[in-house]
Amino acid sequence: MSKTGASEEVRQFTVGEDDDGIRLDRWFKRHLPQIGFGMVSKWARTGQVRVDGKRAKPDDRLAAGQVLRVPPGGESPGGRKVKPRRQLTEAEIAEARAMVIKETPSAIIFNKPPGLATQGGSKTTRHVDGMLDAFVEGEDDTRPRLVHRLDKDTSGVLLVAKTPGSAAHFSKRFSGRSARKVYWALVVGVPEVLEGTIDAPLAKQPGTGGEKMHVDEENGAIAKTKYRVVDKAGKKAAWVELEPLTGRTHQLRVHLAAIGNPIVGDGKYGGKDAFLTGSVSRKMHLHARRLRIDAPKSDGGGKIDVTAELPEHFAQSMEQLGFDLSLSKAKPLNFDPPERTPAEKKQAARAHAKQYRKSRKGERRSRGEASLKSAQGKLGKKSGGRPARKAAPKKGPRK
Repeated sequence: MSKTGASEEVRQFTVGEDDDGIRLDRWFKRHLPQIGFGMVSKWARTGQVRVDGKRAKPDDRLAAGQVLRVPPGGESPGGRKVKPRRQLTEAEIAEARAMVIKETPSAIIFNKPPGLATQGGSKTTRHVDGMLDAFVEGEDDTRPRLVHRLDKDTSGVLLVAKTPGSAAHFSKRFSGRSARKVYWALVVGVPEVLEGTIDAPLAKQPGTGGEKMHVDEENGAIAKTKYRVVDKAGKKAAWVELEPLTGRTHQLRVHLAAIGNPIVGDGKYGGKDAFLTGSVSRKMHLHARRLRIDAPKSDGGGKIDVTAELPEHFAQSMEQLGFDLSLSKAKPLNFDPPERTPAEKKQAARAHAKQYRKSRKGERRSRGEASLKSAQGKLGKKSGGRPARKAAPKKGPRK
């Protein structure tokens, strides 16, 4: 959104690429939240709010480049109150910016450290969401917003949307499971099957206040995780690559504990068996290693593809157990095949056409033979099964 003009009478805004296709009432909710839906409806009825000079309804869709005319005032009790921004210290701003591993016009991607919550709660005051004001420079700048989460003790890739439009785009990709995430984990012991899919429905465990999940075959929600053992340290521990195919709370942690190989440091689901003896850290060893997701059109399309380095305790454990990080490129386990080159596409099309002509040729031959047999059969029926005899010439009239 850009403001193209202003006066004491009206305000004018140009609809940005980020808001292309949004409803008029949703535009107000995004950009002028202090103006309630009732006021927007009233302005629409009386023709005071206009799009490219024409009357508009609250459910009309806007297009990028259109000019929106908004009357002055309109703030009402029905509108949303804008929360005042928290003033961050210089240390907090520096900490937030140090976590950034990539930034695009639509997103900021962090490497979240373990121990830092994604969102706040009743007893959580330090979290990523509270640090996002570090990326707001002016009063009119949009505050970045979360579109997915990581557990407090899980480290790795965390994507934050810069604008409301990109937030809607990314949220749809995460909820629709088209975003591809790969996690690394150190587990106790070695899974009996080195590669496969864990299919175990999950539900909240009764009596835990929803703080803990468990496998519930009867009433649980569908939960699937693909996994592959990358390497193993004898029978003591294994390095596992994981790809969640669904997004249930604590899914990876519960699934690995369910097959008898809890994540190292996950006492919540593995109990005392989740800790290795010796100098291996007792912290959680679960890391969101890679994220691959479609970029919005405002970014030019394509893919956002990022990899996050391991936190210090995880990297040290990998070294102590003798694991070579080059053994994994952190590719999704059901990775899309690489796009074919134009030459390969042309060759494939040529081969397909050849095969098609060949099949049609056989079909025509079969059809011709069938027609011949049919004709012969009909001829045989007319002659009682014997070849027809030549008819004798008719004799002319006697003279």
